[in-house]
Amino acid sequence: MTTFTNLTGAAEIGANCYLISRGSTHLILDAGMHPKKIGNEARPQLELLDTRPPQSIFITHAHIDHIGTLPVLQDLFPLAEVNMTNATAEVGGAMLHNSVNVMSSQRLFDGIVEYPFFTHGELERAENQWKRRAYEQPFITAGGEVLATLYDAGHILGSCGVLLELKDGLRLFYTGDVQFNDQSLIPGAAFPEEGVDVLIMECTHGATQQAGDYTRARELERLGCCIREVLTEGGAVLIPVFALGKSQELLYELGRLRKMGKIPAVPIYFGGLGAKVTHLYDRLADSTRRLHPGLRLFDEVEICGLPNHGAPSVSPGNIYFVSSGMMSPHTLSNALAAQILPQHHHAILFVGYSDPDSPAARIKSSKPGDQIRLGPLPDVGQAYPRNCRVECFDFSGHATRDALISYARRLNPRHIVLVHGDPEAQRQMSGILGETMPNTRISIPMPGEELVLD
Repeated sequence: MTTFTNLTGAAEIGANCYLISRGSTHLILDAGMHPKKIGNEARPQLELLDTRPPQSIFITHAHIDHIGTLPVLQDLFPLAEVNMTNATAEVGGAMLHNSVNVMSSQRLFDGIVEYPFFTHGELERAENQWKRRAYEQPFITAGGEVLATLYDAGHILGSCGVLLELKDGLRLFYTGDVQFNDQSLIPGAAFPEEGVDVLIMECTHGATQQAGDYTRARELERLGCCIREVLTEGGAVLIPVFALGKSQELLYELGRLRKMGKIPAVPIYFGGLGAKVTHLYDRLADSTRRLHPGLRLFDEVEICGLPNHGAPSVSPGNIYFVSSGMMSPHTLSNALAAQILPQHHHAILFVGYSDPDSPAARIKSSKPGDQIRLGPLPDVGQAYPRNCRVECFDFSGHATRDALISYARRLNPRHIVLVHGDPEAQRQMSGILGETMPNTRISIPMPGEELVLD
């Protein structure tokens, strides 16, 4: 009997972590940290592993909600083999070292005594144990009980889906976070198209339907027009971005728009963790799958650095391309928003997902003249009038609902397990898949639930 246990701890996108068990063989898929929770509540339910020590761990990519508690897991199970792509190892190390800094700051300023979960030294020792695997090169793991293969997921640099072939012949495929369409730098996923019995699939966009006339090129044209209008009218533009993935994709596009004369040749302020990750993208430019092989962003796009401490004073005619994408408190995008919001001639342009409880989501859903608080909760912090222009754009690194359903139907597994989605996204995906694939079992495992796969 093969089982799947959801270790995430929340019925929503969060501390992604899943256990696959068959007899005495135990495998972990991802080891994330929940972006909305704090302290031990942000960790997966690792206590459920007390009697099921994993022999092998697979990390699909370097976003913190998938890799954030990996050193904790390694400390608990030091004999477990840790598998990921080379690019995920390179970028994941940078992301986790930054996480140590963030957790240390939260301990100091917010009194979260559990932080940090690990130190820089402990992380360095954990990194030394990571196995760097190539795409589509099968390897034996878990004491010879499993044949594993990683496939490019098209989500961010180094992201992968994981194919597991068990000794009894059962074949499971975990998508991780996936994008089937080409982005600006990263090509779309190259996933297996047959021979899968159980599909464990993300459904981030399961509750949304992309507009029928959407194209990435049209959205980029709209972004360029908006930036040009604001700058030519004497305003400044704030674009809050995630440090990993979105920063690199959109930095390339800003440089391209500027070279083509579609936006003015104004300073683009960029730095912090996003710049560190961009250096890694450039360092790996010749050894990873790209739409523009060998392209190095810092050679292509002229940027201006940011101060090491504090936020710069916003000046008209500049683009501020900064973290965090959610505009979380104590981040540069949050500090700059306090200067941008009250000014009629400035603009905040959103290019990605925002958690409903984040300051970014409050601004997105606001109307002109609304009072916006930028604290961790809607009623915390000084209020600022929303006088600036606010626009939203779709450059998602996740597959659309239609693309996920199309892939599932082509693969035609006998069992689909839906993960990495809010309850409504999972519910809608389950309903559509159930109607279009009546011979396939559809499951939505709740936190802590053990599900029989075969």
